[in-house]
Amino acid sequence: MTGADVLVAALEREGVDVLFAYPGGASMLLHQSLTRSKKIRTILPRHEQGGGFMAGGYARATGKVGVCMATSGPGATNLITCIADAFMDSVPLVAITGQVKRDMIGRGAFQETDVFGMSLPVVKHNYLIMDVNDIPRVVKEAFHIARSGRPGPVLIDMPKDIQQMPCQPIFPDKVNLRGFNPPPKADDLALQEILGLVEQAERPVLYVGGGIISAEASAELRKFAETLHIPVTTTLMGIGCFPENHPLSLKWLGMHGTVYANYAVDEADLVLAFGVRFDDRVTGNVKEFARKATIVHIDVDNSEINKNKDVHLPILSDIGYALTRLNKIIAAQTAQGRRWKKFPEWQKRIDGWKKEFPLRYKGQHTPVDVIMPQRVIEELCEITKGEAIITTGVGQHQMWAAQYYKFTHPRSFLTSAGLGTMGFGHPAALGAKVAHPHRQVIDIDGDGSFIMNVQELATAVAENIPAKVIILNNQYLGMVVQWEDRFFKSNRGHTFLGNPNDLKAIYPDYPTICAGFGVKSERITKPEELRPALKRLVESKEAYVLDVMVPYTEHVLPMIPAGATARDIIIEPMEGDKGALEGDIPG
Repeated sequence: MTGADVLVAALEREGVDVLFAYPGGASMLLHQSLTRSKKIRTILPRHEQGGGFMAGGYARATGKVGVCMATSGPGATNLITCIADAFMDSVPLVAITGQVKRDMIGRGAFQETDVFGMSLPVVKHNYLIMDVNDIPRVVKEAFHIARSGRPGPVLIDMPKDIQQMPCQPIFPDKVNLRGFNPPPKADDLALQEILGLVEQAERPVLYVGGGIISAEASAELRKFAETLHIPVTTTLMGIGCFPENHPLSLKWLGMHGTVYANYAVDEADLVLAFGVRFDDRVTGNVKEFARKATIVHIDVDNSEINKNKDVHLPILSDIGYALTRLNKIIAAQTAQGRRWKKFPEWQKRIDGWKKEFPLRYKGQHTPVDVIMPQRVIEELCEITKGEAIITTGVGQHQMWAAQYYKFTHPRSFLTSAGLGTMGFGHPAALGAKVAHPHRQVIDIDGDGSFIMNVQELATAVAENIPAKVIILNNQYLGMVVQWEDRFFKSNRGHTFLGNPNDLKAIYPDYPTICAGFGVKSERITKPEELRPALKRLVESKEAYVLDVMVPYTEHVLPMIPAGATARDIIIEPMEGDKGALEGDIPG
C-alpha cells in the first residue's frame, strides 16, 4: 500500500464516515485514495476554512471526532482558524494537511509553510510524519488524543513523498502513549466534602459548562440538581446541558446572560463549578466573581484549576464520573434515611428576580412597524418546538439566539464561543446537517458573519445538504456598533457594511447572491411577513436563506461591560434611545 492508502485505511478503522477536504498539489494523492474508499464520504467545501468549520459542526453535533483536510501552504494556514476554534471550545478534531516532500522542507518550496510550528499553540498534539511506517500509529494516537480527556484538535502533517511511498502497514489495536494518564477520577472523600458544603449552604448555585456536554453527563447533572434542589446556570458552551424550561434553570450567565443568573451567582454562598474554565465573558472582574461563595471546581484538565480563579475545593476529575458517583452516594445516603435541604427561601428569591428581570425587548408585547430580531428567534422556537439544532455566527445575533431560543437538549446550540469566529455559522450548520440529516438544522446569522463564508452555499447545493439560514440583517457590525453607542458616543469606526454611495439600498443583495448559487431565498421587511416566511423556511426540503431586515439601533441587553461585575449590569436601553420604534432600517 502507498502511504496515502494507508492513511485512508487508518481513517476507516477509526470509524470515519465523512471527511471535509479541499485538494491541492500536496494532498491530491490522499484524494486519489479517498476516491477508492467505500466507507468515507468526502465533501468538497469551497474554502478550507469552510471545511474546517463543517468538521467542527459535525463534531459538536455528535461528540465524534470531526475530520478535515487541506493541502500545504495556504491550504494549511486556512485551517489554522478552525483548529484554534476547536482548541478554545474543546472540540474533538483531526486536521490533516499535505506537506512538501521531506527533502524540500525548510527550503522555502512552493506552497510550503511550517504548519507544525504554526499550530503548536492551538492543538492538543501535532505530528509531522517522517516515516511511512508511522502512519497507522499516528492516526490511532491522533483520534485517541482528540476525543479523550478534555477533547481538542490534533494536526497530522504528511509530506508528499510519504504519501507516495509503498509500505507494509501494521495497524495497532490499541494506543500506547508514554506518559499518558487516563482521565482522573475524583475520590469519594472529596465528593463527600461537596455534599457537606451543600448541607451547610443557604444559597447554592450550579455553574456548569461545555465539560458536561463533552462528558455526556447531562442526565447525571439533572438528577444531581433535582435531588439537591440546586438552581443551574450554564456558560454559552454549556447551553442545552440542562433544560432551560426547567424550574431550576437560570439559563446562562455572563456578559449577556440573564440578570437572575448573574445575580444568583453574585449572591450565592456556594458555587459548584462543573466543567467550566471561568472565562472572562462569564466572570467579568474575576476577583469579584462569586465574591460571597465557597467555590468547588471540578474539571478534567489540571491546567484549568486555579488558572483564572482561585477556588476553595479543586477536584481533578472527569465530570461524568464525578456526577455519577455523587448521585450514587446521594442515593445510598437517602436510602439510609438522610434528607436533603430544599432551599425554599433561596428559590423564592430567585423566582422574584425572574419575574422582575425577564429577558425583554422593545415591541415584545406591543406592535411595532419593524421586525425585531428577538421576535424572529422567539417565533422560530415556537414553530420548531425548540427541537432544531441552531448554529450561529458571532455578534448580536449569536447572543439573541442564545437568549430567546429555549434549548432543552445538549448539542443543539453550536457556536464559536471561545474564539468568537465570524463565518462559523453556515459551514457548521452544514456539518451538523450531515451528521443529523433528519433533524432541522438552522443557522441564525448576521449579515457580517454570513458573508465571510458565503461560498459554502455552493457546497450545500452540490452535496444536497438542506441546512437553513436566517440572516438578521441590520447592515452593520451590530455588536461593535453597540459598543460604539455605549462607549464611543456613537462614532462609527468603519462598522457600516452597506453601500455608502446609496444609503437606501440593501447591500449586498443576498437573495440575488443566493440565486447565483441555486439556493432558494427571500427577503422580508415587515412584521406581518415574518411567521409565514419562517414556516416556508422550516418546511423547505432544500437549502433556504431568509434575509430578515432588522433595525441597527437595537442593543443586546442585559449587558455587563468588560471587566465589570454583576452589580454593574445594564438592563435598560440608553437614555433617549427610541431605537427600533423609529423604524431605523435601510431601504
